[in-house]
Amino acid sequence: MGTTPRPTAGLAEVKERQRLAWESGDYARVGVTLQPMAERLVEAAGVRAGQRVLDVACGQGNAALAAARRFAEATGLDYVPALLEQGRVRAAAERLEVAFAEGDAEALPFPDAAFDVSLSTVGVMFAPDQERAAAELLRVTRPGGTVALAAWTPDGLVGEMFRTIGKYAPPPPQVRSPMLWGTPERLRELFGGEVEWTALTTRTFEFAFHSPEHFAEWFIAYYGPIHRMAGTLDEDTRRGFAAELAGVPVAFNRSGDGTLLAAGDYLEAVGTRR
Repeated sequence: MGTTPRPTAGLAEVKERQRLAWESGDYARVGVTLQPMAERLVEAAGVRAGQRVLDVACGQGNAALAAARRFAEATGLDYVPALLEQGRVRAAAERLEVAFAEGDAEALPFPDAAFDVSLSTVGVMFAPDQERAAAELLRVTRPGGTVALAAWTPDGLVGEMFRTIGKYAPPPPQVRSPMLWGTPERLRELFGGEVEWTALTTRTFEFAFHSPEHFAEWFIAYYGPIHRMAGTLDEDTRRGFAAELAGVPVAFNRSGDGTLLAAGDYLEAVGTRR
């Protein structure tokens, strides 16, 4: 099953810090803007009515909701209870049947081969133990089932944003960049011969804001990892960080009218579980 999971010494503390980061700010406000990515992923995965579908690291349930709209038996899993509650509220508002479960992407609380389709939209890529997370995705997907992932690319806007964050809060040395999930090479390392990738497509999500400064202010206010990190900075350093963050999307901006319409590349990967 892909590469052998490596020892997790030291990663438990990293995971707890990550969980606290995602609980800060208001990630649900960020996550709902990414709904188009989930809709595209569910369509690319060919989700059908009656299939058992798991959305791993679901946040407020984007892909789970998209699957439920196609009458799949959808389950969303995340380790942040507040985001799961947001998912339940959304499902109720849309009269969709979705099960939401609290749990860890590196230790999924489901039996082997429990799902026909396992999905993740820029979620599982942030698990600190990438090998173990990939192994768990494989374990819960039945042979002949589908694994479908959307992950930001290293050289795109979000990759550049995380490099900027890293100047102020260097990532733990034992954790590989989550952006590696946005490369075919890393997916082949993680899943080995257990997944036949039938489609590896670079797609674009457009970040639309009033201005680059609005982009920076909004992410500092609501995006948990940035919100939490920015709160540790003194006033002058925080201003410098905000200015650098505002500069990130400028090179990707194609609005031409003074607003921000910046292309963020991500890899959409769909494969069959062998």
